[in-house]
Amino acid sequence: MHILITRPEGKGTELALALQQAGYRATQCPVLTLDYLTPSSSELSPLENADKIIFISQDAVHALLKLTPTINKAAQLYAVGQQTADAVYEAFGRRAAVPKNHDSEGLLELKTLQDVELDNIVLVKGEGGRTTIAKTLKQRGALLNQLVVYKRTAIESEPGKWMDHWQTIDVEGIVITSNAAVDAIFNGLNESQLAWLKARQFYVASERIADYLKQQNVARTQIHIAAGASDSAMFACIDKQGSKMSEADLKQTTKPASAEPAKKAPAAKPAAVQHKRGISKTGSLALLISLLVASAVGYEFYHKLNGDQQSTLAINELTTENQRLQQQLDAVKSAQQTLQQSLFNTEQKVTDALNESAEQTQQQLQAALKRAEQQTFTLNPQEVTSLQRMAEFKLWAEHDYQGAAAVLSRLDGLLAEHPGTGAIRQAIHQDLQTLNAIEPVAVEAIYLKLHGINQQVTELAFNAISLPEEVKQEDPNQLSENVSEWRQNLAKSWQQFKDFFVTVRTREDMVVAPFLSEQERHLVKQRLSLYIAQAQDAVLTKQSSVYFSAVDAAHDLVKDYFKQDDAVTKAVLTSLTSLSKEQLDFSPKVSLQSTEQVKEWAQ
Repeated sequence: MHILITRPEGKGTELALALQQAGYRATQCPVLTLDYLTPSSSELSPLENADKIIFISQDAVHALLKLTPTINKAAQLYAVGQQTADAVYEAFGRRAAVPKNHDSEGLLELKTLQDVELDNIVLVKGEGGRTTIAKTLKQRGALLNQLVVYKRTAIESEPGKWMDHWQTIDVEGIVITSNAAVDAIFNGLNESQLAWLKARQFYVASERIADYLKQQNVARTQIHIAAGASDSAMFACIDKQGSKMSEADLKQTTKPASAEPAKKAPAAKPAAVQHKRGISKTGSLALLISLLVASAVGYEFYHKLNGDQQSTLAINELTTENQRLQQQLDAVKSAQQTLQQSLFNTEQKVTDALNESAEQTQQQLQAALKRAEQQTFTLNPQEVTSLQRMAEFKLWAEHDYQGAAAVLSRLDGLLAEHPGTGAIRQAIHQDLQTLNAIEPVAVEAIYLKLHGINQQVTELAFNAISLPEEVKQEDPNQLSENVSEWRQNLAKSWQQFKDFFVTVRTREDMVVAPFLSEQERHLVKQRLSLYIAQAQDAVLTKQSSVYFSAVDAAHDLVKDYFKQDDAVTKAVLTSLTSLSKEQLDFSPKVSLQSTEQVKEWAQ
């Protein structure tokens, strides 16, 4: 027999090899593709707190493994079949419970799935499929979450293209493991193709698929149900049915040879009946002679057959060699057909891949255009609120009025592209006028002016006249070298002793200004520099009262201690007077009208 395996790519290889080793011709022709899905994090989150996790198939296990989810280590694991349970163990290193009957009904008969009220159960499955497990668990009170991780999609092909190819390679049996494969095979066929397809032998994995085939008007005698979807179960079903068909073919082959004499006897019987009344002795003699001749020929043939055993052995050897050559020929034909089918599948895959790539590219372009349109015509309330809050922060926290105005201008430009925002824009423009009317304090300019004054402190001339030169007088107390004048020398020494404690200097001009020592002058200039530095710090820290106090103190100090007619003093006094008149309103009272409008709009 020539068996066609319709399982998805990569899943029918072992079954095909087993069939070929048993003498069958096997061809793989996938009619479905498996696409793994990517659920969101919210859809995967129930796995973390699940009490029980049920895997419908091996594909469900493999698809979930690729997502690398976080699974509750204490959760009980279940698998519909043994191969699915093996896949669970390989993927997660844990054993899964398996029912005796590898189907949904068998799984629901497990004792641990009877009392599941308020249990968190996650059903890991493919798109579509049966709903028996989900409905039953919900009826039993379970908190069920269905996690769809893959989907089956029919391979796109022209209607009937498969049938033409299958008829060419003389397919006799078809392996089907899902209802989706039935739909993929039977859709789009004409009447002659359907008639040919319904005459094939179908090997299915469950009673459910057999019932679905019956709905396609396939006779029950053409459907053979395996013990499951595993390769061993499918091979056993095909081999058992193939043996029955071989026995039936053998009976049909031997039946004509053994029945030929029986057919001739009834044919002769009517002739004998017709001539029974008119038979003659000559006829009887002729019949007797015929029987004797036939017996002699039969004896000779029997003797020759028993005596020629070597000829019989040679015939048997030739027959065996012929059968071996026939098997090799069948294997070559099967390999050729498999190669043809592979080429056919490859061509189909390339075509499908190109079509799918073009379709995906077009979908991506359409999605990108749609997103661009949405971004263009949809106003994001969060963006509007964020810009308004940024403007408020610039105003109240940083006192940056120009920065606040720039943010509001940006918000106005955003709203200008969307209708229905006239009230907000009107309030924004009022706020812009208010902010633009505020003259910012020239902190940097004031600081630099104070720095320039501080650099001129060393050049200021104090308000005092220079002392006149002392009048040089002869010292009347100069001692004489004459010894006889000791009395005069003693009086002069006493006078010098008194002059040591009291000094009287004679000057020609009148002294009218106070006299300051060099140390006092240094302290005055240091005090002046301190006032100026204090004013600079007050500007930077935005302390207007401290600033004006320091500037006024510096002005009074320059006026009291330095020459008023000096050019440097005049320049310093002029600068300090100008600085004392600066408007240092660091915190003007400003309220944004647009704040309330944005809040009302966002609500």
